Amino acid sequence: MGDPAGVGPRLLARLLPHLVPGHAYVFYAEEKTLRLACRLEGVPFPFKKVERLDEVKGPGLYLVDLNLLSRDRPEPSLEAGRAAAAYLARGVADAVKGELFGLLTMPISKLWARRAGFSFPGQTEFLAHASGVKRVAMVMYSGKLKLALHTTHVPLRHVFNSINKKEIETKLRFVINEWEKLFKVRPRVKVLGLNPHAGEGGELGREELTEIRPAVEALRAEGFEVEGPLPPDAAFVRPSSEALYYCMYHDQGLAPFKALAFDEGVNLTLGLPFVRVSPDHGTAYEVAWEGELREGASVSALRLLYHLLDLKAQGA
Repeated sequence: MGDPAGVGPRLLARLLPHLVPGHAYVFYAEEKTLRLACRLEGVPFPFKKVERLDEVKGPGLYLVDLNLLSRDRPEPSLEAGRAAAAYLARGVADAVKGELFGLLTMPISKLWARRAGFSFPGQTEFLAHASGVKRVAMVMYSGKLKLALHTTHVPLRHVFNSINKKEIETKLRFVINEWEKLFKVRPRVKVLGLNPHAGEGGELGREELTEIRPAVEALRAEGFEVEGPLPPDAAFVRPSSEALYYCMYHDQGLAPFKALAFDEGVNLTLGLPFVRVSPDHGTAYEVAWEGELREGASVSALRLLYHLLDLKAQGA
């Protein structure tokens, strides 16, 4: 559901026509809020309530309702932040137990979730902690552009501490291997530099010479198809839809991605024991219950889940 005061509930309702028969779908959402969203979107409420996933018997639409909200249409608040975290935790718990193939998570408010006691920088970090994995990678996925982030939700001044050969080499290898597991193909990776003009031969910074290029060369020596460091200001002028770009920090990747693929952008987490996708946008409180929604990114996230499920079935 994400933050119930945000666009998540209405987006869930808008996904209903895009569901493929033959699957079991479990919605983690407040019943009264989802009913309101379905009514506003003019779609039926076709869910069967369950308390545990062992009650899911065959294909259909099921609802896990924790009954946490005092009203069907909440405002941004501690109550909404607490509910967002609780529904996320319940869904992840079922996924960790192996009862779900994947999760499509709607946006939460980091501010209200944190005020309600959620102690993680974002959903990605919580997913890693709850799954007991030591390393994950954030990938932005669309038909136009695909990229992975070296650092994610950290202040810019802390990025430099992570720009070292060992860490870049380790995470790049991890990203490539996890991508191959999911997509059944090894990606061709374009690695961006850190400094303007990729350091201009050391004149504008030496991280490219001392850390990034040696990591790229080490992976190339292992047989991976990796190139770089590329000048960040030119890397996305004519982006290749077939390549996977590896960016050094959050906005280096997210700014061009949102400019080029906002309406179809998907946040994909690599390294979890289940697939996790999310639309690449926020709670959009200003249009949550009365404004015009754009569901393209959520539909793209759902389609990516289908694609990865098909790939898994083909490899079984």
